[in-house]
Amino acid sequence: MSKKFRTYELAKEFYLDCKKIKLNGAMKNQFERASLSIVLNLSEGSAKPTRKDRARFYFIAYGSLKETRTLLDLSGSHELDSKADKLGAYIWRLAHNPGGT
Repeated sequence: MSKKFRTYELAKEFYLDCKKIKLNGAMKNQFERASLSIVLNLSEGSAKPTRKDRARFYFIAYGSLKETRTLLDLSGSHELDSKADKLGAYIWRLAHNPGGT
């Protein structure tokens, strides 16, 4: 993935930070899957040929970010709030302006 894709790079960093968060059982599993989904959907979306297809994957990534935020809130952990806010703004902007054809 291109180093110029800042949103992807931030999502990857967020995913690695998420792996360090201590959660139990089903919450941990769901949290890791949701945070990974952000990165994967950004990557897959960037490869789509149309704006509509790219936007669809970027909105899925945004939904996965909201899921991770909910799990963090339920766990009482707020150490990634700032990074999640920044990532959310990047994804939101990308989803509303996916560029290209």
